[in-house]
Amino acid sequence: MGLDVFRIVVSTNYSMGDLKEDIKTAYQKAGAQGNKQLFILTDGQIIDDRFLMYINDILSTGYIPELFAQDELEELTGRVRSEAKANGYLDTPDQLFAFFLEKVKVNLHMNLCFSPVGDTFRIRSRMFPGLLNSTSIDYFHAWPHDALIGVANRFLGEI
Repeated sequence: MGLDVFRIVVSTNYSMGDLKEDIKTAYQKAGAQGNKQLFILTDGQIIDDRFLMYINDILSTGYIPELFAQDELEELTGRVRSEAKANGYLDTPDQLFAFFLEKVKVNLHMNLCFSPVGDTFRIRSRMFPGLLNSTSIDYFHAWPHDALIGVANRFLGEI
């Protein structure tokens, strides 16, 4: 789909602060630079359930409170100022930030690869409702062997 894939690299020292920095990078690329991003997160990368607080906020509201420091916000809004004004936004911090967030919402896509097997997903879904309420769920099931043979015979039978 032409999206730049963005994944976190979890190590034994990876923390909430590291996740926050990775999310900030994705936001900067999507909002200030206008790059289309696909943020992929698997359930194996969630070494601390608190990671899902950030993901839940992104899915529910599009933003994590206090993600950026004030000086970082000023830099980001300054980078989108001319584009925001060209799109009819006022030159105020709130309006520029709203434009920045709109760009993030258009350009940043979340792809959560979670297994529904076991209790973990059910528990996490109750604790963080954005995981279900703010997503489209696409279940992947293995095809039965007979179906695979039937499709292959239909399309490759004449070859």
